[in-house]
Amino acid sequence: MPKSTPLILLIDDDRDFIEMNRMMLEARGFRTQCAHDPVEAWARLSAEKPDLIITDLMMSNLDAGFAFARQIKSDERFREVPIIILTSVSSQYGFDFHPRTSEELAAMSADAFFEKPTPAKLLIKKVEDLVKRHPSEPQSM
Repeated sequence: MPKSTPLILLIDDDRDFIEMNRMMLEARGFRTQCAHDPVEAWARLSAEKPDLIITDLMMSNLDAGFAFARQIKSDERFREVPIIILTSVSSQYGFDFHPRTSEELAAMSADAFFEKPTPAKLLIKKVEDLVKRHPSEPQSM
């Protein structure tokens, strides 16, 4: 795919989730890069700036996704990159992290938040909306 095609960075420790979403996004015309933890994701992010990031909430620890999102938004090179946080923490552990206001969403350093499993149509629509709202030419870092 041409480099001008939007690049989505997927971060999740669940390899099946990564593969399923990678195939879905690529079928919709996006380029993808995949990482299985925030450290690997940071290396990929530093090599090529993505147009959007989709990250799991709970990986190495309960709030790994929140910590990674804060790291991204605090770096001036990446702060405009939209972030979608996905989690199954509510269904697995009973925690309710779902933001109820735009202020709570902003406090998460996220542009969208979804519970897993997320319907494919809903996720694709949000990805397309956020990429259109935050157009950026992918660039090497």
